[in-house]
Amino acid sequence: MDAPPRAADEVVGLCRDLIRFDTSNFGPSGSKGEREAAEYVAARLDEVGIASTLLESEARRTSLVAEWAPVGCDTSLPPLMIHGHTDVVPAMASDWQLDPFAGEVIDDYVWGRGAVDMKDFDAIVLAVVRERQRTGRPPRRPIRLVFTADEEAGGPRGSGWLAEHHPDLLADCSEAIGEVGGFSLTVNEQRLYLIQTAEKGLAWLNLIADGTAGHGSMRNDDNAITHLAEAVSRVGSYRWPPRIRPAQQQFLDAIETALGVRISTDDAEQTLARLGSIARMVGATMSHTANPTMLGGGYKVNVIPGQATAGIDGRFIPGHEQEFYDTITELIGEKVRYEVVTGDVAVETTFDGDLAAAMTASLQAADPGSLAVPFMMSAGTDAKAWSKLGIRCFGFAPLRLPPELDFVALFHGVDERVPVESLQFGCRVLDDFLDRA
Repeated sequence: MDAPPRAADEVVGLCRDLIRFDTSNFGPSGSKGEREAAEYVAARLDEVGIASTLLESEARRTSLVAEWAPVGCDTSLPPLMIHGHTDVVPAMASDWQLDPFAGEVIDDYVWGRGAVDMKDFDAIVLAVVRERQRTGRPPRRPIRLVFTADEEAGGPRGSGWLAEHHPDLLADCSEAIGEVGGFSLTVNEQRLYLIQTAEKGLAWLNLIADGTAGHGSMRNDDNAITHLAEAVSRVGSYRWPPRIRPAQQQFLDAIETALGVRISTDDAEQTLARLGSIARMVGATMSHTANPTMLGGGYKVNVIPGQATAGIDGRFIPGHEQEFYDTITELIGEKVRYEVVTGDVAVETTFDGDLAAAMTASLQAADPGSLAVPFMMSAGTDAKAWSKLGIRCFGFAPLRLPPELDFVALFHGVDERVPVESLQFGCRVLDDFLDRA
C-alpha cells in the first residue's frame, strides 16, 4: 500500500487548483463568486473525514467553516481559528506574462492571481491538515478552519456577515492566525519573519460640498467645486504627525539593529527604501493617512453645479480613531461635510504569550538563527471581523522567501507568484506550529 502523500508533495497541486478558480471580486460591481472554490476546499477536507459547513451571505458568495478536533487533541483548550479567503482581486490578462488563472509552474514558482493573496496559505493549510488527519497526528488543540468570501471588498459578504449572523460557529475561538505575516525579509543576511499584530482602521469617506448653482460666466463666491477643491487640497497635502504603536517600534528596533542605522519616524520610508516596496507599507503605518482618490461634480462646462463630491481613502492608527476624524473635520472646513462610506476598526494585539512563543519556536526550528518580529499592516484583513468577537488575531502565513524577491509588490500586483520552496517551507512550519499552538 502506498504511503499517504506528504503535505510538501500536495501543496503545489492544491495551490494550482485553487488559482484556477476565477474568484475575482469586483467590489460593489459584483463578483464571480466563491462557490466552486469553497466546494473544492470542502471536498478536500471531506476526503480525509473532516466535515464542513458552507454558508452563503447571498447566491454564490460562499464561506466555509469546519471543526477539526480529532481524538488526541486537548479539547479543554479553546479552538484556534485558522482562516483564509478564497476571493482575489481582478487581473487583466493582457498585463501578465502568463494567464493569471492558469496556475502554471514556471522556474520553480507557482504563478497566478491569488498565489500570494492568499491561495498559497489556503493550500498550505489544506495540505498540512490533510497529512496530519491521514497519519493520525492531531493538533495540540482543536482547530476551527474558516475560508471566507469577499475579503477583498472588506468582508461584508464574508467575514463580517459570518461574525454577525453566525457568531456561534466562531466565538469560542480565543486566537486566530491568517494573513498577512510570517513571510521573511532578509536584511544584511539576517532573516526576519514579520508577524502581523496590528492593522490600521478603515475610513473611506465621501466629501460633499454644497454651493449655489449658476451660470459659468458669472462670478460665484459660493462655488461647490471651489469649496471641494480647497478641502481636497488641504486633506491631500496634510502631513500627519507620527503615532507609534508597540508593533511599529519593535519592527523599527529590529531593522535598526540589522541595518546598523537610526530610523526616524519622520522619514522611515526613505530610510528603508533599500528594503523594497515594504518600505511604503512601513511608512504608511507611521501615521494616519488620507488620500484623495475620486472627484465628481458638474455636468456641463458653462454650468456651476450645486454640489460636488470627492472620495477619500483614510486609514487610522489603532487607538487614535477620534483624532483622525477630528482632524478631517478641521481640514475640510465649514463649507464641506463628510459621510463615512465604509468604516471599520483598527486591530491591535501584543506579540507575547504562548501563541507568539509557538510561532517563534516553529520558525526557528525550520530556519535557525531567524528572528520573529511584529509589525503593523497599512491595509486590512478579515481580522477586523474576528476581533469584534473578542478573538486575538495574528498574521502568520509562514514563507521563507528569496532575498531578491520583492514580495510585498506582488500583493494585488501583475505576475503574482510564489516560490515552490516557500510553499513547502510553510508546510513544515505550520505542521510544527500545530504541535505547539
